[in-house]
Amino acid sequence: MAASVARSQLTPLSRQITAKPSQSDQTPKCIVRFRPLNIPRRFNVAVKASINRNDEKIGGNNNKTAPALHPQSILDDDEEDAASNDSLNSLPRPLSSAQFSNFVSNGSRLRVAYQGVRGAYSESAAEKAYPNCEAVPCEQFDTAFEAVERWLVDRAVLPIENSLGGSIHRNYDLLLRHRLHIVGEVKFAVRHCLLANPGVKVEDLKRVLSHPQALAQCENTLTKLGLVREAVDDTAGAAKYVSFEQLKDAGAVASSSAAAIYGLNILAEDIQDDCDNVTRFLMLAREPIIPGTDRPFKTSIVFSLEEGPGVLFKALAVFALRQINLTKIESRPLRNQPLRSSDDNSGFGKYFDYLFYVDFEASMADQKAQNALRHLKEFATFLRVLGSYPIDTTIVP
Repeated sequence: MAASVARSQLTPLSRQITAKPSQSDQTPKCIVRFRPLNIPRRFNVAVKASINRNDEKIGGNNNKTAPALHPQSILDDDEEDAASNDSLNSLPRPLSSAQFSNFVSNGSRLRVAYQGVRGAYSESAAEKAYPNCEAVPCEQFDTAFEAVERWLVDRAVLPIENSLGGSIHRNYDLLLRHRLHIVGEVKFAVRHCLLANPGVKVEDLKRVLSHPQALAQCENTLTKLGLVREAVDDTAGAAKYVSFEQLKDAGAVASSSAAAIYGLNILAEDIQDDCDNVTRFLMLAREPIIPGTDRPFKTSIVFSLEEGPGVLFKALAVFALRQINLTKIESRPLRNQPLRSSDDNSGFGKYFDYLFYVDFEASMADQKAQNALRHLKEFATFLRVLGSYPIDTTIVP
């Protein structure tokens, strides 16, 4: 990840000021567990290598990691920093669109693209969806979509919504722009940790780096600590930056996996404001799977409608009439035609045109689902099935 960091506009808060209780404080909260400070010497910190060999792992099962690098046991300060930076530089760089022609895989396992760098929650979700896969980091969501389309990887696992932060609108737009199919979903519990370099204590921190959503999800804890928040592209990228730059006044909000990869200490665990912090990821492929009726299935569609009274009600009624449960509805502006002129003299000059993304609990192998979509096509101006796939019924850890 690029080393540039955008400074947040939030002003520093005094460490003596605590947040005022809100209505959400009446609900059960996670208990933030602060760890005792463990200060290993830098040359004893195991930094995982990710050399691309057939007998070593890149982003697969956590039980099969690449060997740890251990610099020489006697190093001066400059040598220690150089050895640490060399270890971090050995990690795979996120794939960008410009690197497609040079990308080489070992070809021994299923290749799964995710957005971010090593240690990202998306990497863990990819490993949950496809155990023992070769997880391939990508710079942007667009890059992951393109990598699947160009046969550089076999699958992509990308976030679509979070129980606290809501929908990831960028990926909704990319689902329509690209011709990939949803072949599954995976739900992953997000457990944020406060990370810092060895030797740094909580009271030494003045600022904290992370993805904007992660910072928002830990607002109460970070406010009580009086830390200035600085937004970066992703959580694991924040951990990498703090470690690479050897920052002593800054920490990162990221996963425990990121701490292990980048040689950081975990100062506090479960610092999110709400314990029920779950992200839902979509599993994407070039070809759809054959839907069945042997287990619970979900179908995702996108459609557009003509403007008029009760049109959206009629669209949703095709599911209600057949006792089909809707689990998600999301509207996005129709980019090619965002505004539409009014056809009457009601006084309203323009209307927004929308696409509607809907998830419903039924398989396309079910006759009632087929009848519902056939009914919807009678008045929809556009309709596309994004995928029909098994519901993730696993218990979120």
